[in-house]
Amino acid sequence: MSQTVVTTTTTTTTSDGSFINLGYTRSVNGLLKIAQIVSLLIAFLCVNRARVWTDWSAYRYFEVVTLWFLVAFLLFYLLYVFRLQGKIPCINWTLTEFLHYALGTLLVFIAAIVAAVKSGGWSELVAGSVFGFIATFLLAVSLWTSYKVTCGSQQTSVSV
Repeated sequence: MSQTVVTTTTTTTTSDGSFINLGYTRSVNGLLKIAQIVSLLIAFLCVNRARVWTDWSAYRYFEVVTLWFLVAFLLFYLLYVFRLQGKIPCINWTLTEFLHYALGTLLVFIAAIVAAVKSGGWSELVAGSVFGFIATFLLAVSLWTSYKVTCGSQQTSVSV
């Protein structure tokens, strides 16, 4: 009688020690952040390249808000891709990102409403406001997921 022994070894690692975190780029949070960046960029470019602005101050506000949060979320994305959040441990990055999502959702929503109201039927301005609403939705989804991570399931009562 002959016996055959098969040995299977499984190795899992949490960090490969590389400089770039490619897993984040394929994660839900990474893809959501890319979608936010792209929608904010398109919204900014639509309004910036419009031939006619019906209200100068309203669209200047829209540009400032979309560009600010575009840069902020691009920096967050690069921070996580290059694993830089571990290099600066004195900052609570999940709370910082949660506050940016909260503020961004509110301000981009206001900017998109103002842009939609003041568009005057110009297609570039309407497209900018539509992408502003899309960015608002994506920011609200990220706010919700970030809230679950930041505030999570905390115990509200003490059991004896």
